[in-house]
Amino acid sequence: MASGSAIEWTETTWNPVAGCTPVSPGCLNCYAARMALRLERMGRGRCRKYEGTAKRAKDGRPVFSGVVNTDESAIDLPRSWKLGRIIFVNSMSDLFHEAVPDEFIHRVFDVMADCPQHTFQVLTKRPDRCLAMSKDLPWPDHVWMGTSVETKTYYGRIRLLAKTDAKVKFLSCEPLLGPLPRMPLKGIDWVIVGGESGPGARPMQGSWALQIKQQCEAKDVAFFFKQWGGVNKKKTGRELDGRTWDEMPVVGLNNGTQR
Repeated sequence: MASGSAIEWTETTWNPVAGCTPVSPGCLNCYAARMALRLERMGRGRCRKYEGTAKRAKDGRPVFSGVVNTDESAIDLPRSWKLGRIIFVNSMSDLFHEAVPDEFIHRVFDVMADCPQHTFQVLTKRPDRCLAMSKDLPWPDHVWMGTSVETKTYYGRIRLLAKTDAKVKFLSCEPLLGPLPRMPLKGIDWVIVGGESGPGARPMQGSWALQIKQQCEAKDVAFFFKQWGGVNKKKTGRELDGRTWDEMPVVGLNNGTQR
């Protein structure tokens, strides 16, 4: 399944894998788990890959169950899209989840390598596995690799990502749950910042976002402010320090948008 995306930093999504397992505080109010429950109820066509992937926690929150399904019918989709797109890979899962076979990860990377008209954005909370496989994966400029950093507890993810062979490396500081001082930005090309949105959203302080922006400016790292978040993210908007921030790396961006 692929779709046009409302995610501000991408254009469409591609989900050859569905399902995940919570691993850190950023997973508490996961939008993807909520969506997986909705898609499972639809139960038609490719939506069947979401069967069993999510459930309700004791407090009623949607959470991923740990069931992970690969989708053979989706793996070749980018080859059929002739016009270049910015593609978020596995918005409904984590490509480097321990339940995804090595062979399947290689096939996903082969498809990405074969589609230079697109820019692929792969985001993981498991950069340790990405690093372990890195030497055996193709890393063209148009395949970007990122990791999630919700609090400074997870700076280790940044250091692991920086050691991979990806040409473009990025951080998703969303949901931003605390200040991130003195981030290890060496080797990082792009930082996305966003507050949590939807039911139960935890608040983000403006000083946290501004601190990250200032660090990016000092290190010449592209900065993207996605949202303030909250229960109604449209109401809180996207402006930070009097304007919107939509910077992106230039390398590997094949649709003409630049920092």
